[in-house]
Amino acid sequence: MVVMARLSRPERPDLVFEEEDLPYEEEIMRNQFSVKCWLRYIEFKQGAPKPRLNQLYERALKLLPCSYKLWYRYLKARRAQVKHRCVTDPAYEDVNNCHERAFVFMHKMPRLWLDYCQFLMDQGRVTHTRRTFDRALRALPITQHSRIWPLYLRFLRSHPLPETAVRGYRRFLKLSPESAEEYIEYLKSSDRLDEAAQRLATVVNDERFVSKAGKSNYQLWHELCDLISQNPDKVQSLNVDAIIRGGLTRFTDQLGKLWCSLADYYIRSGHFEKARDVYEEAIRTVMTVRDFTQVFDSYAQFEESMIAAKMETASELGREEEDDVDLELRLARFEQLISRRPLLLNSVLLRQNPHHVHEWHKRVALHQGRPREIINTYTEAVQTVDPFKATGKPHTLWVAFAKFYEDNGQLDDARVILEKATKVNFKQVDDLASVWCQCGELELRHENYDEALRLLRATALPARRAEYFDGSEPVQNRVYKSLKVWSMLADLEESLGTFQSTKAVYDRILDLRIATPQIVINYAMFLEEHKYFEESFKAYERGISLFKWPNVSDIWSTYLTKFIARYGGRKLERARDLFEQALDGCPPKYAKTLYLLYAQLEEEWGLARHAMAVYERATRAVEPAQQYDMFNIYIKRAAEIYGVTHTRGIYQKAIEVLSDEHAREMCLRFADMECKLGEIDRARAIYSFCSQICDPRTTGAFWQTWKDFEVRHGNEDTIKEMLRIRRSVQATYNTQVNFMASQMLKVSGSATGTVSDLAPGQSGMDDMKLLEQRAEQLAAEAERDQPLRAQSKILFVRSDASREELAELAQQVNPEEIQLGEDEDEDEMDLEPNEVRLEQQSVPAAVFGSLKED
Repeated sequence: MVVMARLSRPERPDLVFEEEDLPYEEEIMRNQFSVKCWLRYIEFKQGAPKPRLNQLYERALKLLPCSYKLWYRYLKARRAQVKHRCVTDPAYEDVNNCHERAFVFMHKMPRLWLDYCQFLMDQGRVTHTRRTFDRALRALPITQHSRIWPLYLRFLRSHPLPETAVRGYRRFLKLSPESAEEYIEYLKSSDRLDEAAQRLATVVNDERFVSKAGKSNYQLWHELCDLISQNPDKVQSLNVDAIIRGGLTRFTDQLGKLWCSLADYYIRSGHFEKARDVYEEAIRTVMTVRDFTQVFDSYAQFEESMIAAKMETASELGREEEDDVDLELRLARFEQLISRRPLLLNSVLLRQNPHHVHEWHKRVALHQGRPREIINTYTEAVQTVDPFKATGKPHTLWVAFAKFYEDNGQLDDARVILEKATKVNFKQVDDLASVWCQCGELELRHENYDEALRLLRATALPARRAEYFDGSEPVQNRVYKSLKVWSMLADLEESLGTFQSTKAVYDRILDLRIATPQIVINYAMFLEEHKYFEESFKAYERGISLFKWPNVSDIWSTYLTKFIARYGGRKLERARDLFEQALDGCPPKYAKTLYLLYAQLEEEWGLARHAMAVYERATRAVEPAQQYDMFNIYIKRAAEIYGVTHTRGIYQKAIEVLSDEHAREMCLRFADMECKLGEIDRARAIYSFCSQICDPRTTGAFWQTWKDFEVRHGNEDTIKEMLRIRRSVQATYNTQVNFMASQMLKVSGSATGTVSDLAPGQSGMDDMKLLEQRAEQLAAEAERDQPLRAQSKILFVRSDASREELAELAQQVNPEEIQLGEDEDEDEMDLEPNEVRLEQQSVPAAVFGSLKED
């Protein structure tokens, strides 16, 4: 049973408490100014009726009016008590009064102000809430204002009171100028675009402003341009034209968008002619193709929209004559705009680089069919292009200009143009030389041959001479060393001049040391045509003295060929001296041709031993890649001249010099030759020697060839010896780890050439382990192949075969072996000393070489 009691205190006759409250009341009586005691008591009474709990808070706050904890809990509890009631309930007013009493002592606490303002916002009391926010800002220090303003601004935006919100935002910007973007967005949303434009212009002009949204100054400027260009009727306080043109000078990499914004402003303002002027100005000033494309597309769209609007208006109001004229004018303007696009684009590229020769040629092509524009374009081009800054060949402009006059029958004007071109200070001598050649070709096309010769002769003999690569001298003083001019002059002299004048030109070219190997060959051929053979040989000699290898290669080849064709063997010693001179210092790359020509000379007109000596020298002088071919030629010619037996030394030398692969082929050929000659022991020795460079795992063809040889010509012992050598060679290669790895890679068909490719997917394994695995695999494959070989008809000697089996096998494998009787030795001993037993056998035809039988 709950016992209700009344305190025996005369000052509080209405205070009622329960029996469980006595300990807390006694504790409060002892420590009535202790916040902890009151908080413990309040925690205990949380389940009590709300009036009784409020009464307890009031008692505590009466004794401790400056306790933030008590006020915070009390106000939170009072707000919770009226949370689900109607806002018109009188209880809300009691809670508001309680907050007002709290601020008498707690006016410096921002948390309480925020809770109270939020409570008022929930009640919908706009004016009271606004005034409370203002009181909070006045009561709190400025360092605490940043906590109040977010809620205050949210309150201002939540009601359609733009004037109140604008005034609030203006006050807020004084505290936080960096939040101007938020204010601008609110102004846009509330349709106050004029002030928004002003604020945005201020932000753009402030170099210290840092956008909270991470926008760059250009992005802000672009927003301003879009705002003022799309709303010309609402933005009245700013000079839009001046602002956008100011952006054109600041942001030169975004000219296209800014020009389109300015034109859009005039279009929306209704000033269509002004917009058209802006577009025309833009396409004539932009510097990049991207900007031009943006402006041109916008311009074309504007013209299309104007035509569509005019057609729609005419259809609604009825078609009249004035409307038809206006529509045709608009259509003509639009067609002209589209047709001008290539020319306008070319103008953009020339503004980027006015010294681009190719673009000037394209501009001329765009004016096809309009001679006056073509002449004006060429004139502007030759006046604009600086030869030292030009991209391309600047002389082509002058040449094309003169060709235009020539095609139109104005030869005098064409000559004037080319004459002016010869006085231009080009960067390269070749440009001026091309102009002079064009002058000569112009006269030739119109059959003025004497004038063409006169022009080129005058060019070749200038008043002042300078070095060809001396950049400090003008090209007019260096053109006399231009090979292009001299080549054309030589061609003209050959066609139009005399022999002496042509010879003088070629001699002059050689004296100036500007000749090329082709010029030398042409000079010699010219002399040869006129039957001056010794003079032509002298020309070759002069050309040889001018050049070194490899440039002199063609001259030597032509010279030697012509000399041999002329004299044959009549001047053999002189020809030999020429060949020795040519081979002295000849690179191995070009030696093969000369040596073959030299050997051919000796074979036809000289001595065979001299030819063989030349071939032998050639095998040492050519490149390693050509040595094999050279040895083949040497062997063939030696066999044809001296016979097959003479090639043995050559084969031996080739095997010593060549690489293993080519040496293996030479050994096989050498052994085959000895076999044909009946020298079986020699052939076997060659096979034995070659086996040292033949790994059985990779050169199976060699061992098969040797085995076939032993099957035909050997016996049991030779076959055993071959198998022993094979095992020995294989063991030798197995001990060479690097070679073994490379050969295994070659057998396995690896494309990368690394040991790790032997076991893909096992990159962590040791390389030696991979090699061992591969070796075991090869051994297992060999064991599997053994029964198959035993069943086949291929005969070989097994290491574990018995002696009887080997003897039987030897009889099978050599049916052609000469059978010797058992008593042959005895018969030979019975012969008398003067008696000799002879046995005749047919001599193989290969022994006699290429000699024919009688």
